[in-house]
This record gives sequence, C-alpha cells and structure tokens, in this order.
Amino acid sequence: MCVSSTEHGDTSVPVLQDLWDYVRAGQEEILLSPYLPALCAFLTHVILCAPFLALDALGSVCLRVRSWRIDAGSGPPPALRRWYDCFWRVLCRYLTTVTPVTALFQAVRSPALTQQAPSCWQLCVEVLACFLLFDTLFFIWHLSMHRVPWLYRHVHQLHHQHHKPFALTAQDASAAELLSLLLLALSSAWVVGCHPLSEIVFHILNSWLAVEDHCGYDLPWALHRLLPCLGGAPYHQVHHSLHSGNYAPYFTHWDHIFGTYRT
Repeated sequence: MCVSSTEHGDTSVPVLQDLWDYVRAGQEEILLSPYLPALCAFLTHVILCAPFLALDALGSVCLRVRSWRIDAGSGPPPALRRWYDCFWRVLCRYLTTVTPVTALFQAVRSPALTQQAPSCWQLCVEVLACFLLFDTLFFIWHLSMHRVPWLYRHVHQLHHQHHKPFALTAQDASAAELLSLLLLALSSAWVVGCHPLSEIVFHILNSWLAVEDHCGYDLPWALHRLLPCLGGAPYHQVHHSLHSGNYAPYFTHWDHIFGTYRT
C-alpha cells in the first residue's frame, strides 16, 4: 500500500515520508548544493559499474561468465588497464567541465526542498514521465549528432572509439557530450516538475540503465528481458558496431517509428 491511515481514518501519511524526512534531516545544505548533481552522477556511475568490473575479472577465468558476453567468441573481457584509463578520462572531464557548468545550471534552476514526500503513485508517475521525456530528447540529440557531420566529429565521435563497449564507457565521451546528457536529465526532471525524491530515483535508475546498456553482457536477469519495451545491451551494442541505428537510449519505440531500429 502507498498510504497508511490512523485509527480514526481521517489522516493519510505517505509511506515515503519517513524516508524523505531521513534524507532531509540535517542535509538540506548538501542536497541544495549546486555541485551535488555532477558529484552524484560520477560517483553513482562508478559504483554501478563495479559489478561489471567483477564480471570482467571473472570472465577471464570462467567460461560461464564469458558466455554471457554479447561478443562471447571474440576473446577475453576488457583488461583492467582499459578500465583504469577510462576512469581517469571521465573524472578529468567531470572536474574540468561538467561540474562547473551544471553548478551554474543548478544556480539558475534554484531547486527547493518540500517537507511533504510524494505518494508511491506520484513517484512512479514522475519517474516514468522523466524517462519518457529524457528518452525522446536523447533520441533527437543522438540522431542529430550522427546526422550532422560537425556534431559527430566534435561532440560524439570520441564515444564511438569503443566498438565493443564495457560498463564504464557509458560516460566515456567528450566533455560537451557528457555535459549535454546530464543537462538533458536535469531538464527532464525540471520540466516534469518532479518531487526531489522522484528526481533522485530517476537519476539513479538512469545511471543504472546507461551502465547496463554499455556493459557488453546479455545477462539472463537483465531488464530488457523483463521489459520488452527496453532494448538493453544487445540493442545498444549494435549501435556501436554499425555506428548508426538504435539511437534511443532505452526504449525502442522512436527507432521503430522513424525506421532506425536495427537488430
């Protein structure tokens, strides 16, 4: 149930209220910091990549794990050195470009914390609305970066150095592309008018799906196997292999509509 009632039945208290009160308690200054979105985006990305680093390590000695790789017959998983180099490239771009610009965006946006938590229904609706809007904006922007030669060369080409991506490469892109994607995510939550707790959930799930899309594994428990509307890692790896098609980040409907879906 999303709400619980008092014994008199005249007051409803959201189940999420205790969670929201815990998040807010003594943390408002941190939660409203303009540097928080970039910091959380980077840390969340690295933490969510850790399980796939473990899989890559296991894959070098375990044929079962290696069989889950989309390119299972093409040799061992990426070496630790590639993870290390990728980590420092992404960190450098966050420190030099993404963090200061998103801090400026947050200062203009002027987010505020409400005392009331969202209901479970409100949270689910807002998170889904954010994903649908972000997926649409990303599709338009991604398609543009491939169709406009200048954008591809100066913004997107760096991301396509990975023909066979691994989890950490989800954010191994030019500073301009990294910044644009984070701003698209922040703007989606802003346009939808999300409760801060809904926005937090959206950003965490958004990071997870991006990592899963680039992980290089077609895992038996992957989300795209549970939700057919999602493309998942196989869908996105086709994009990296062909350098075209499958432009939407998560859902597949826009690629079906515009004839850019590739199997």
